[in-house]
Amino acid sequence: MSDSPWWLPDRHADRRPALLARNRAQTAIRGFLAECDFVEVDPPGLVVSPGNEAHLHAFATSRIGNDGVVHPMYLHTSPEFAMKKLLAAGEPRIFAFAHVWRNREAGPRHSPEFTMLEWYRAGEDYAVLMQDVVRMAQLACTAAGSAELRFGERSCDPFAPFERLSVADAFGLHAGIDLLATLGSDGAADGAALAETAAQAGIRSAAGDTWSDVFSRVLVERIEPNLGDGRLTILDRYPAVEAALARACADDSREAERFEVYACGVELANGFGELTDPVEQRRRFEIEMDEKHRVYGERYPLDEDFLDALAIMPDASGIALGFDRLVMLANAAPRIEDVMWAPLC
Repeated sequence: MSDSPWWLPDRHADRRPALLARNRAQTAIRGFLAECDFVEVDPPGLVVSPGNEAHLHAFATSRIGNDGVVHPMYLHTSPEFAMKKLLAAGEPRIFAFAHVWRNREAGPRHSPEFTMLEWYRAGEDYAVLMQDVVRMAQLACTAAGSAELRFGERSCDPFAPFERLSVADAFGLHAGIDLLATLGSDGAADGAALAETAAQAGIRSAAGDTWSDVFSRVLVERIEPNLGDGRLTILDRYPAVEAALARACADDSREAERFEVYACGVELANGFGELTDPVEQRRRFEIEMDEKHRVYGERYPLDEDFLDALAIMPDASGIALGFDRLVMLANAAPRIEDVMWAPLC
């Protein structure tokens, strides 16, 4: 693909088939969700808190009131907080194609601004979301006139039965690491134990690395490259210390109802059985912001309205899918910008 500006006519002509396939995929997915009685919503991009994950970086701005007072604001990294408020308000099934912004992210699979497809099912088990993603991957391939997802030399058939394995099983299979042995019965993480077992597997760690640092390194180096070859992989039951906004598994407090979907080694989606305990969610946010401050010297405010809404939100499952990435793989495009109508220059 040429490196010339995307708006030159010849370059646009090369990109246009994939862009039209993108539109067909979006229409098909909207139709699928409508058949399942979902309502499309339009969450705002400007928020008081962009999300509270330590390693997600937001774009900061400000709102000036009529009185001239400046209020710090952000572009959201996900529409999650607004959509969960709608669940609290009584909406049972909702989805959004939302533009989201993440700083410090650029590359063949990343763009600082991209489209996230996010949807929620009130009162339904999170495993249903896995079937949703599979169907959407199939629809994206059909829209592109392809039978498979492809990234580089790797391919994945979304019409084949998908693989579902726990994170602990994946660590044992692909890295030879007993992950759950490094977690206490209450889910507390033993960083030294994980670093030691990772070293035995030939994976380095640095002084000061946390359990999560080592976990992420093993995931990137040994686990993700083995996921989504030939068929979709559902990486399920994340450790509780990595639960984010997911609730703990009922049968093992060391694990959480969180999963990610992979194709061709590329992460496509991140789903949760949603946590509805505002006290626990505040605790997790504060831990994440303490870590952000330790590593990056900054922290983001908490959305207090979101925490209040969480107290009346029904049990639900929810998921976020990188729509541009799905379209990229369905069209075998080498870069995410190749399937964006007007990519960031």
